[in-house]
Formats: sequence, C-alpha cells, structure tokens
Amino acid sequence: TEKFIRSKFKSKPKLVESNLRVVRAGYDYAQTVEEFASQYKVAPAEIKPGLYRQVSGNQSAALGMLAASVRSDRQLVLGSYPITPATEILQELARYKEFGVKTIQAEDEIAGICIAIGASYAGSLALTTTSGPGLALKSEAIGLAVMAELPLVIIDVQRGGPSTGLPTKTEQSDLLQALYGRHGECPLPVIAASTPGNCFDYAYESARIALEHMTPVILLTDGYLANGSEPWRVPDVASLSDIGSCQVKDVKALEGGYKPYRRSKKTLAREWAVPGTPGMEHRLGGLEKQDVIGTVSYDPKNHEVMTRLRDEKIARIADRIPDQKLLGKDRGDLLVVGWGGTEGALTSAVMELQEEGHSISLMQIHYLNPFPKNLGTFFANFRETVVCELNLGQLHKHLLSTFPGIHPKKFNKIQGLPFWSGELKEHFKGLLSGGK
Repeated sequence: TEKFIRSKFKSKPKLVESNLRVVRAGYDYAQTVEEFASQYKVAPAEIKPGLYRQVSGNQSAALGMLAASVRSDRQLVLGSYPITPATEILQELARYKEFGVKTIQAEDEIAGICIAIGASYAGSLALTTTSGPGLALKSEAIGLAVMAELPLVIIDVQRGGPSTGLPTKTEQSDLLQALYGRHGECPLPVIAASTPGNCFDYAYESARIALEHMTPVILLTDGYLANGSEPWRVPDVASLSDIGSCQVKDVKALEGGYKPYRRSKKTLAREWAVPGTPGMEHRLGGLEKQDVIGTVSYDPKNHEVMTRLRDEKIARIADRIPDQKLLGKDRGDLLVVGWGGTEGALTSAVMELQEEGHSISLMQIHYLNPFPKNLGTFFANFRETVVCELNLGQLHKHLLSTFPGIHPKKFNKIQGLPFWSGELKEHFKGLLSGGK
C-alpha cells in the first residue's frame, strides 16, 4: 500500500506524507484495540490437480459451446440480442474469431434466433442466448426449429420476473415456459446447469444432443450462476465426448435418394443435408411435411404421425443421458430434490445434516426433459420428499404430472436471492422431526 501511495502521488510529496501517516495510524489503531481477535484459517481446497482458471457461468457456457464447435468441426454462429444477465455470453464469444466463431448482435430477440436457425439450416452449430422475456419472444421461432427439426441451442439465463421484473436478480421461474411455452405440440429437451463451472459441461452436452438428435435444446442457467465464479479445471478438448452428426453428404450412398424426413431407426433423428449438396435439394419450413419425403402436407393422419414421431424422438433421448444419482443413500427419511443453481446451498445443507447423523439425501436434477430413466424409482424409498426451488413450485408441478403417484412437499423462495444453507437446514430439520 505504501508503494502504491508513493507511486500515485510522487509529484506531490505533501500528499505522500499525509496519506502514509493516515495509513500507519489506521494500522496501529486496529492493532491496539484488538478488534480482530477471531482468526480463521482456510485450508487448501481438496480438488483434482490440473490447470485451473477462474470462470463465471456465462464465460463457462461460452467456452462449452466453443469446445463443441471444435469437437464437431462446425462453425459456431451466435445470433443474439443483448439482455441482462445473458449478454456476457455474446461478449465472450466475440473474442474467439480465430476459431471461426461468428457473433451477430441482432436488432431484436426474434431476429437473433432466426439468424441462428438460418445458420443451422446452412450446416453450422447454431446458438442463441437470452433471458426469460426474450425466451417468450423467441417462442414462435423455436416452434419453427422444432417443425424443421434443425439443431439449435437456446441458452436462457433466468432472472426475476414477470415482465421487466428483477433483471439483475436470480430466479428459477422459466422452467414451465421452457417445457411448455410454445403453441402446438412442440416438445424439446430441457437441461439445467448447476454451478458456474459445469455451465461448460451442460452447454457442451446441449450441443451434442442438438446435433445428434436434430432438435433445438434449451439450456437453463440463472443470474446466480451467470455472475458467480469458481476455479474451473481446464479440460483437454480431445478428452471430451464425441459429437455425432446426422448430416449426409453423398446422395449416391442413400437408397432411393435423399429424403429430408427419413429417420434413424434408433433415435428417430432425420437426415440433415446442407443446402448446395448435389442431389439433395429439398423443401424445409414451418408448414407440416409429409412423412419421409418432406413435401408440404395437410393430411390429418400424416400430421398425427409426424407429431407422434417428434414427441417420441425427444423421449428417446432418455436412452442416451446418464442415470440420476443421489448425494447420500438411495433410501431414508428425507429426499431433497433441486435443480439448477440451488445445488451449492442444497449440497451444503444436506451434507451438514448427514454429518449430524440424519437420514437425508439430495437429488439434483440436470435433465428436466426427458427425465433420466431411473429418476422415478427413488421417491418410494423415502418417508418424505421436498422439492426446493426459487419459484412457486414449477419443478414440483412437472414431477407431479410425470409421476402422479408421488406426494412431495415443496419449499420455495422468490426474493431474487439464492437459498442460504442455514434456512434450508432449519426447514429440513423440521421435516425430519415430523413437521410440515
């Protein structure tokens, strides 16, 4: 500090002297009154050795998409409109032109996603970023991507709502919009990150699912994750999981020629042809298409066939995502269920209660649609279940509609603030002792 003062005011010796006296007097006073009697030692973190850097959730999500671009060998194109708290992803990706990244700041939310859809049609890894109000504006275009069955990642960094709401505060109130907020039968995968660091992992996973299953994917983060930071172990890009592709390049290898809605028997993903590929001319758009051949169709029975195929395609993604795991034993007195950025507080509260001898476990869900195949098997193994969310109970509703035989309680907070581990512990202790 003294070196800084001497450098800052080197041309004004009197200011140097007066500032040094103030600093020394304050230091001596603090030592004399012994106000800082409490001392704390922070031990080194028990983390895996490696190369680390500090990242925010937004930076991490941007890097995850960049890694997916490299691993899939596809140019990353981001069409976006600035909105708190998602703008930083646009700013971060704009720094990576040397990787071929294209970032377009559009005039509005609808233009942003339509740019991304056009890039996807042309064969790029397409991304659009937003928050709750922007997700609402993008809903019709998301329906276009579902109907056209084009890969697209939509990152929604949630904030307090509705309307302008609390733009700089965190909330988890976009889940039902992400799941159901489109007209018509319009299913798509919904994934949630839970730490600033794993925003990288779930952005990468969102890109993988989008490309391998020919579907738009919504990745939910929130303001708490976006602006929070943590030490993040830099991965070896070559060690990341492979990303497959549905693109077909040689019409001669296709029996009967190219058919835009011919599907994989395993995943039901349709064949993807980039415009300009010889022999693969086709029509694509928002109107319903004839099964397999892809011409515009108004046939009622064909519409039902295509609607069921699109729905089943998303359901089959459950075959290619990890099983749900618990923090703790797979049976006991209390099962705590959370999703998204609540993981840190929930983990602390549950682990502290486990150390105190309580029979409690945590289920933190990352795959919200479709759910992991084994998720529903845990509820019957616990005396009580409580779903904790920063909203009025949206995951609670989603679980009840998916598993109608369960009867979970809920614990909600809607203050624009994260959960505190102390308030969670107090509530969980009440449930463990038989309270409501």
